[in-house]
Amino acid sequence: MAEVLGTSQTMYSRYERGANEMPIRILEALCDYYGVSTDYMLGRTEVKGRTP
Repeated sequence: MAEVLGTSQTMYSRYERGANEMPIRILEALCDYYGVSTDYMLGRTEVKGRTP
């Protein structure tokens, strides 16, 4: 996953553990990868899809 996001495995691990705050660009890349909205990824909605 780190390679897909363009970051190191060490940094990705830190994001997963909460040791480092995830930059917006990484959050956006994760949402693109999984095909979900940022609101869904952040737990702000149960609707997975993005609005056009």
